[in-house]
This record gives sequence, structure tokens and C-alpha cells, in this order.
Amino acid sequence: MRHGNKVNKLGRTASHRRALMANLTISLITHKRITTTLAKAKALRVYAEPIITKSKNDTMHSRRTVFAYLRDKEALKELFGVVAEKVANRPGGYTRVLKLGTRMGDNAEMAMIELVDFNEYTDKIGKQEKAAKSKTRRGKTAKATEITEAKVETSAPAAEVTEAKVETIETVEPIAPAAEESKETDNAAE
Repeated sequence: MRHGNKVNKLGRTASHRRALMANLTISLITHKRITTTLAKAKALRVYAEPIITKSKNDTMHSRRTVFAYLRDKEALKELFGVVAEKVANRPGGYTRVLKLGTRMGDNAEMAMIELVDFNEYTDKIGKQEKAAKSKTRRGKTAKATEITEAKVETSAPAAEVTEAKVETIETVEPIAPAAEESKETDNAAE
């Protein structure tokens, strides 16, 4: 049974596996998205997410701890700079694994692993979904109800509106006499 065995050995020795995971994590941090086999992507997620969590606390101790895993200064700068800033409010789940099908040569299952906060396409979709979710029970959006409430507050009382309509009706000239005058001018012209 596999109880408590969190690490997938990937058919490698411990030192080879450690080097592989460090290199994959460095590539993930620098490129924000990499393509690898499904087994490596799943193992990388378990390895990389605690490292990204450490980067949220920018202290000398956390930098040295992460450097012990990665051994790459450029990746460390990127992780504690750009990546940590983007994932600051996220409580976990920094990576996403997407299956891509099988590889032509050996039929291995391929997957793409990416940092969630760096995918612009899904960020746009997420913002649109959040905007669509802010609806009232009657089907109107929250912004539409605020606008209608503002119009009701700023509109004039009903009595003033009816007086204005009465004044405009009284000032309009009747249409029929104007038509008779035009007929008289047509007859005079003949």
C-alpha cells in the first residue's frame, strides 16, 4: 500500500530526483509555464507549491531556505519579486496542471503546468464571471440597480412634472388652422 508516501520516485535516485525537481521548478518560475510528462508535472506541483508559499514571506531566512532548494539566483529574484507579488493574496493552489494528450515518440502522457496568476486568458474570464455573478434576485446587475436608484432620487416630484406637461400643451398652437392657412395661400397662388 501507498499510505503516507507523498513522493513519486519517478524511477530515479534521491539525488537525481532532487536535481530534476529543482530544475523543473526553476524553469516554471522563469517561464511561468512548462510542458512535461504528467507524472513529473504532478510531482513538481507537490515540490514547487511549498517553495512558492515560502516566497510570500520575504525575509533572509526564507530566501536562504528557498536557495537551498533551487540554487539559482535569477530564479530566486524572480520568485521573491514578481511571483510573490502576484500570489500574495492566494491561500494556496499556485499551479495548474493541464493534460495535453500523448507524446508521439513513446506515447507518454504529456501535461502543461503553469502558475495560475500568470495566465492572462483565464484572468479575463475570471473577471467576466465575477462581474456576471453580482446580480440581484430579480436578474438585474448590481450596477443597474444602483443607477436606477440614483435616478429615482434625483428625479423631480410628480406634481412638478405634470405642471410642466400642462404648460407645454397650452403653448402648442392648433394644427388645423395652420393647414387652412396653407390651403388659402395655395388658392391665392393659382
